[in-house]
Amino acid sequence: MPNKSVWTFAEQSEGRLKSVSYELLTRGRQLADKLNTDLCAVALGKSINIRDINELIHRGADIVYLVQHPMLKHFLVEPYSQAIEYLVKKYAPDIFIAGATTVGRTLMPYLAIKVNTGLTADCTGLDIEPETGNLLQTRPAIGGNIMATIKTPDHRPQMATVRPKSTNPPPIDESRQGEIIEVQVPQDLLHTKVERLGFKSIEDDEGNLEDAEKVVAGGRGLKKAENFDLIRELAEKLDAAVGASRDAVDRGWISYPHQVGLSGKTVNPQLYIAIGISGSIQHLAGMKTSETIIAINSDPDAQIFQVADLGIVGDLFEVVPAVVEELEKRKK
Repeated sequence: MPNKSVWTFAEQSEGRLKSVSYELLTRGRQLADKLNTDLCAVALGKSINIRDINELIHRGADIVYLVQHPMLKHFLVEPYSQAIEYLVKKYAPDIFIAGATTVGRTLMPYLAIKVNTGLTADCTGLDIEPETGNLLQTRPAIGGNIMATIKTPDHRPQMATVRPKSTNPPPIDESRQGEIIEVQVPQDLLHTKVERLGFKSIEDDEGNLEDAEKVVAGGRGLKKAENFDLIRELAEKLDAAVGASRDAVDRGWISYPHQVGLSGKTVNPQLYIAIGISGSIQHLAGMKTSETIIAINSDPDAQIFQVADLGIVGDLFEVVPAVVEELEKRKK
């Protein structure tokens, strides 16, 4: 086993791996290839679907460390971090990355303290420094106004979290071969003072934003909460999820689960329609990888037009109803 292996965290829920588990393999594979080392995925849970585990290998992992135990069925930070700490001390990875999900944002800081290393959160870029082999961890800083590149030269593993939907998963290659190593973690490491009583999603009935193929998002240009009905109406016609800028959320026009951007969610839909959104750096960081971006804004100099595939300069209160009317005609 090479000393400079690259690890990714394969996150699961109810025995099925989440899409971020595969997305991380894209970044992990690039790093492992530059270091000429193995890419390893770490999966913790109970009765994880074996097809999902094999898919990690088919999408680029060389080794999967699989830890299964009833105490790991649901995420609890103590048993998860203690199990991974055991793996880190046993196999000594050089790099360990996870998704900047609720689980990743809880687990990775806790783990970093336990193994005495650093952590860079919400990275937008990861690379290898040719001279040293150190991980270059790039993320927005000072409110998103600059991009900072951070290194962890003296401690291992080098740890980072990456936003979900910030990259696509590698294609499946069923001819790839890899190794699944089932690890038995000592029972006394899986204790916890926390009891899981239940789970309640904060998502509402207007669509799962991160997984949506189409998103219609509104911003400060809507002027008041009642005008978000325009966004909802257009989203309904397109079978899209509803998104929003931080400005709209801060003003109380719509709830936080709809927020797109650095302090909200990262989306990567086939279609993203930004309505009345100026396009701050913070917002662009959450949606700029969308396949097709359409922007509607009355300001021709709005930042959003720099990333838009199609820009409409006009009054959204005239443009959006006209678009809805045209969609209704086509549907009929």
